[in-house]
Amino acid sequence: MVALVACFVAQGLKLIVEVIKQQKVDLRVLVTTGGMPSSHSALVTALAFGVGQTLGWASPDFAVATVFAIIVMYDAAGVRQAAGKQARILNQMVDELFNEKPDFFQDRLKELLGHTPVQVIAGSILGVTISWLARAAY
Repeated sequence: MVALVACFVAQGLKLIVEVIKQQKVDLRVLVTTGGMPSSHSALVTALAFGVGQTLGWASPDFAVATVFAIIVMYDAAGVRQAAGKQARILNQMVDELFNEKPDFFQDRLKELLGHTPVQVIAGSILGVTISWLARAAY
């Protein structure tokens, strides 16, 4: 439950950050990937931290959860970030190549797929904080 709470809080914070940056409300931010903070990182970090708090920092379960968290965060900041950059370049190429053919219909690739390292770190801090607060409340 703590991991899901961390994920939903991160998604809510994305809306607040987007309102501050864009000066308008865009509810699509609540269901899209990318943005500040990383909800993926918040979820997996809260999960791993919660497992460590509950089952012990030396438990095999904590080790598995930590490896899982590292893989998810690496993917969010590495592979998916690179895919987003590629999508941006491909969209620009399609725009430039087919500018004179407005009847050409092409779905645009999604560009905001991954996270910057700062977004991943912020999500991780949020996940640890929420997990720690939940444990302190019990």
